[in-house]
Amino acid sequence: MITFTDTARRHVASYLEQEADALSVRVAVVDSSPLAPRYDLSLIAQDERGGDDRIFDAGGFEVVIPVDSAELLDGATVDWVESMSGSGFKVENPNLRPIGVGTPTGDLAEQVRQVIDMQINPSIASHGGSVGLVDIRDTVVYLEMSGGCQGCGMAAATLSQGIRRILMEALPEITDIQDVTNHAAGVNPYY
Repeated sequence: MITFTDTARRHVASYLEQEADALSVRVAVVDSSPLAPRYDLSLIAQDERGGDDRIFDAGGFEVVIPVDSAELLDGATVDWVESMSGSGFKVENPNLRPIGVGTPTGDLAEQVRQVIDMQINPSIASHGGSVGLVDIRDTVVYLEMSGGCQGCGMAAATLSQGIRRILMEALPEITDIQDVTNHAAGVNPYY
């Protein structure tokens, strides 16, 4: 189900040693958004378990996974990482891959790129902007704006009244379009 690396296991054991009560490690998916999946790792007492929780031994300690997180965490790995910005547990989860990992492939991705290249980018080029395909999940398209569109005060209107309309009319199988642009990092917004 879920694996703990040796380093993560040592840190969990260290936390458990500091507690007087017998505790378990609860691992749950807090937000399954592909934009920024979030997890909760916490120590819980016996009476904090749910009736449907999945419980297993992770090599020296008990792990409790809420039933609604069990499928999402199947095959995930918990590691302990240390970096310049801090240290802590990190969940590597093949079921919740963040947006933009890898290049979108398939017929829908090619069709979206063609509409972007032929219709959308030429119309926003006069403002120094462009749009790129970042990812497709099921029938949701994730786009990133750049150039004059990144940080532009009219970016939301451009997305909702222009880009969304053009893409959804051309490709009716698309159910939603999400902007994943970091608009705060725009260096030359049009407005």
